[in-house]
Amino acid sequence: MGIWIDVKLKFASHIGYAVAKSNQLVGLIKRCFVYRDTEIIERLFTTLVRPHLEYANSVWHPRFKKDAKQLEKFHRHAIKLVTSLRDMSYQNRLQALDLPSLVQRRY
Repeated sequence: MGIWIDVKLKFASHIGYAVAKSNQLVGLIKRCFVYRDTEIIERLFTTLVRPHLEYANSVWHPRFKKDAKQLEKFHRHAIKLVTSLRDMSYQNRLQALDLPSLVQRRY
């Protein structure tokens, strides 16, 4: 099914793998796209990166705060790709890109 679990049936390894794979894709976007405006990044993020972060979310929904924080930390970092929004707060960047946070999407 593609979900990583450890011997204690925790999904921390799966979340780490999803964040690492998504980070690779964000690096690919950084290298390939010089002009990064809000519309381009929103489409690239929702089509390339977010599916890796949300794959089989109903199974591995993060129960622990550290797992949810790891996902949100990556999301906070990833949406800084838009250079015009870097100085804004996380919530303002989400509103400018018209993206919900990952916590809101899980619920």
